[in-house]
This record gives sequence, C-alpha cells and structure tokens, in this order.
Amino acid sequence: MIALFHTGAAKIPPTLLPRVRQALCSHRLRCFLQGCGSTLNRKLASHGFGASMAAMSSFPPQRYHYFLVLDFEATCDKPQIHPQEIIEFPILKLNGRTMEIESTFHMYVQPVVHPQLTPFCTELTGIIQGMVDGQPNLQQVLERVDEWMAKEGLLDPSVKSIFVTCGDWDLKVMLPGQCQYLGLPVADYFKQWINLKKAYSFAMGSWPKNGLLDMNKGLNLQHIGRPHSGIDDCKNIANIMKTLAHRGFIFKQTSKPF
Repeated sequence: MIALFHTGAAKIPPTLLPRVRQALCSHRLRCFLQGCGSTLNRKLASHGFGASMAAMSSFPPQRYHYFLVLDFEATCDKPQIHPQEIIEFPILKLNGRTMEIESTFHMYVQPVVHPQLTPFCTELTGIIQGMVDGQPNLQQVLERVDEWMAKEGLLDPSVKSIFVTCGDWDLKVMLPGQCQYLGLPVADYFKQWINLKKAYSFAMGSWPKNGLLDMNKGLNLQHIGRPHSGIDDCKNIANIMKTLAHRGFIFKQTSKPF
C-alpha cells in the first residue's frame, strides 16, 4: 500500500483515497505502538522486572509484589506427641507479576524437646534423623529467615508481600504455638497470610478436602515430588497459584488480623 504512493506504480481512484489514507495511518500507528512496547520491555528489564509485556498482560495484576509460599513439616507420631516441633522450614518467593519463583529459603531444624524422630514421622515426611541432627534450632532458623527477608528486600515498607500456606495450621497453630512454648517472639510478617484452600474454594467453587491432591486434580496439574515434603509442597502451592492467577483470580488475605 505504501509503495503505491512512493513509486507511482498505479494510480488510485479518488473515491478510494480516504480508505487508503486510513489504512496507512493505522499501519503507522501499529508500528509506533510496537516500537513503544519494545522500548518499555527494555526499560522493565533494565529495572529487574524480568517479564515481557505479554507475560504481564496475560493475567490481572495481583495486590502483592511477592507471595511467600510456606509449608512446615513437624515432629509427629500416633498418638500425636506434644509439643510438636518444626523440622523443615521452606519458603518460596513468588513474583506477584509473573507468578514465577525468584528465590528459595530452605532449612531443616533440630527439634529440642523430642530430638529423636519417630518412624511414623520419617515415613510420613521422608525426613530422616541425619537431616535434622546438628541443624540450627528454631530460634536460629528464625534469625536466618529474617536475614533472608532483609536480603530479598521484603522488609522494605514499600514492598507488599504476604505468606501463603495450604491451610491455617502453619501460621495460626504451629509457629505461634512452638514460639510460645520456647518463649520466642513471632515476627509481624508471620501474622497475616493467605490460606490456599480458601482461595481455591473462592476460585473454583468447591472445598479441597484432600488439600493439594484435590487442588492439583481440580486444575489438571501433575503433583510435584512427594506428599508431606515441605519444599515439594511449596512447589505445588506455587504451581496452583500460578494456574489460578492465569485464570484471572486475584489473591487476597484470608487470615484475620492478630
């Protein structure tokens, strides 16, 4: 179309001139917008956003810059032992724009009240005695978590982040209960979270009675790793969140303020 104007290869009837001009303007506008998009992509990448315009526009923006996916494993037996103690402490830092994993915190924890793991606990979690022996205790691990949060920029007041768990047990029962038993403070960032089971039920209209297994099945996702591995459960949670986000779901805090 443009060549006709520049080469004179053919004459355009006057009645068609308005349409030709409109087509030419539309072509130039598309080229301009494409150029702007490329420039914006380069600027976003230079600031560490790491996502293309297509990836960012493929689902609605979330309310949080980062989601911190957490899933504890703890000492256990039948009948249940008391107090339970955290023995695996994994966190995945999930980018709220891309829903991709950006960083991982993962430590095993030495239990102090019941230092010897039961056969039931090892069979359930896959955690053997040698994985917790000689590891930092909970107080030391919480200090490492705080250092990791600072290094990742998550303590910056301008950065909005929130923990995500499969149920309320991890941050409503397990962590505050053990901290109370040991006389340890609970950091404020552990006092609000998203229960993925509630988020899934809001998005899909059904309650996942069997937790991650039901959510993966409902979304036609392959289960990652082994059940009751803390780090593998976190990967499944992240995968479910990404799938729901791509379907347009906006995640909101489900816990009540402490």
